Amino acid sequence: MKLSLSTRVAEAPRRKDVALLSLDEIAGLAVGAGYSALSMRASQLSYDSGLDEVASAARTLTDHSLAVSMVTGDVDLAANNNRAQMALQRITPYLDLAEALSCDLVRVMMKAETDIPHARRAADEAAERGIRLAHQTHTCTLFETITGAVRTLRAVNRPNFGVTFEPANLMLAGEPFTAKAVEALEPWIFNVYFQNHRLNRSGTHIQETWKRGPVGFDLIPLDAPDGIDFREVLDALTETGYDGYVTVHQNVADGLDIGDGVKSFADYLRSIADFD
Repeated sequence: MKLSLSTRVAEAPRRKDVALLSLDEIAGLAVGAGYSALSMRASQLSYDSGLDEVASAARTLTDHSLAVSMVTGDVDLAANNNRAQMALQRITPYLDLAEALSCDLVRVMMKAETDIPHARRAADEAAERGIRLAHQTHTCTLFETITGAVRTLRAVNRPNFGVTFEPANLMLAGEPFTAKAVEALEPWIFNVYFQNHRLNRSGTHIQETWKRGPVGFDLIPLDAPDGIDFREVLDALTETGYDGYVTVHQNVADGLDIGDGVKSFADYLRSIADFD
């Protein structure tokens, strides 16, 4: 497996469109902590960024010897709002951005059964360019539950359309979120995201879900003892032979020094699993 860092770590708390650090600063922190890639979000670079800006970002990544593990090409995808699924209907510029960053994975989102034909067409176009599409296990989408995710993946039925396995959102939806979830989704896991939550009715965050309504939780460090058992998740992934990226998707800026958080999360993950 390979360790990746989401540029979300340096977004302003509760914002998807405001970056607190430049790409060069994030890249420097990532390299210093031992990550091999960045997961690029629209707070840094989006599908409608200028060609010069994209080229500059690509040079920054090359200068730091960092790959791009996945591209999230607009703020709507990151926010999972009522426009998140629109990327499937105009996938070309998202593929252009991924290609410019030498990345073969693009994030998409689906809200309704009517998105399935768009997902098929988008996957077919992506396949022509050697690019895969991945939908995160996420609340208020067709991938909120494991059953829903599997049903949708089978309906799309494209070898380059898979899932970003993210256990925290499964936990919020009241779903299995460790080894059983990995086993159920194993044929389609293209990518892995890690962030840690503690369920708490009076928590500092509220997440809407289709299955359970509003769910309260606290955002906690990856190594907190009363959150997700990431060792179990990583052991299950290892059992399946997964050798892709594991990305720290935590908003480090929400309560921690960004540099300290970036390093401590990498150190923790390396202490419980083997990474290239």
